[in-house]
Amino acid sequence: MADTLAPGRTLTARHVGAVYRRALVAQIRAITEYPGDFWVMASAGVMWNVLQFAFLTVLFAAVPEVAGWRYHEMLMLSGLLTVAAGSTAILCDGIWSTGQMVLKGEIDYRMTRPAPVVVQVATTHIGMQGFGEVGFGLVMVAYGWIGAGLGPASLPLGLLGLVCAVVIECALITLFCAVNFWIKGPMSNFAFVMLDLQHNAMTMPLGLFPIGVKVVTMFVVPVAFVNFVPVAALSGHLTPWWVIGMPVAAAASVLAALGVYRLGLRSYDSSGH
Repeated sequence: MADTLAPGRTLTARHVGAVYRRALVAQIRAITEYPGDFWVMASAGVMWNVLQFAFLTVLFAAVPEVAGWRYHEMLMLSGLLTVAAGSTAILCDGIWSTGQMVLKGEIDYRMTRPAPVVVQVATTHIGMQGFGEVGFGLVMVAYGWIGAGLGPASLPLGLLGLVCAVVIECALITLFCAVNFWIKGPMSNFAFVMLDLQHNAMTMPLGLFPIGVKVVTMFVVPVAFVNFVPVAALSGHLTPWWVIGMPVAAAASVLAALGVYRLGLRSYDSSGH
């Protein structure tokens, strides 16, 4: 892993984990010094999801199901996506600064330190709204879980889906933010396009969309494995064999993200070039 992200260096997974943990703890300590800001941002993270919850409630007051999906299953679909998105804001929000750091030459300093550049960049910031998103997203998942009649026997699959969802989401955002090594700009437009795809397509059952959307979201940019596949497997809309695809998609996303970021670092030529 270390060789993938720090050219010319050999770092152990234990060292990388320690660096990541210390950096994240430092950011959390900084946040706790301003509790007012934290609660404002966390509340902002809740608000959009309250609107999504209200939309689904109003929708299913008028129709019994959408493409075979019922109210509580849709709550799980939306809630799991919210948890994954909120987790990226907490775990790797700094990765959105890649483009800005490339333009300003701020990657230079990080390349000289004995830690993976991607870990250093990812932990430069924590999105406080993520705490609200994760909290409310878990409430939606739990409410949908109970309403859908799922029991404790499904918990292992649910936890696997949750972990894979967070890993895939973090990896894909990292991958698309790395595009800024070549297409320079302060904004990570490709990552924003991916999020737009998720919020437009993945809050509804894939059965509503044409085959092209299904192929792209499952096998090209595997955002379907963030929320659709886990919830569909839990609720019986997909066969249990699809469960195997979740860790496979997570591993493939991580490897792709690390590979693209490494290529970006190799092509990096500091600011002004």
